Amino acid sequence: MTDKITPAFPTVMLGEREGGMTLRDYFAAQAMQAILKNYDPVTAFDSDEIADPEGMPVLIAQDAYIMADFMLKERKK
Repeated sequence: MTDKITPAFPTVMLGEREGGMTLRDYFAAQAMQAILKNYDPVTAFDSDEIADPEGMPVLIAQDAYIMADFMLKERKK
């Protein structure tokens, strides 16, 4: 399994791993918590990004997954 599909909380059924969120998703969720903790849209984004209600959530989610990918990379060292 690659880290992008490795379950964070797998269940074992008939000797095989199944289900659970991926480790990448888990790391992204944790990163998003830190991002949102000090989140201030006025200082974090340009005015045109603030005007787009779908822009900010997309950028935050992308940042969380970028951090998750870095965590997975460091984990392999």
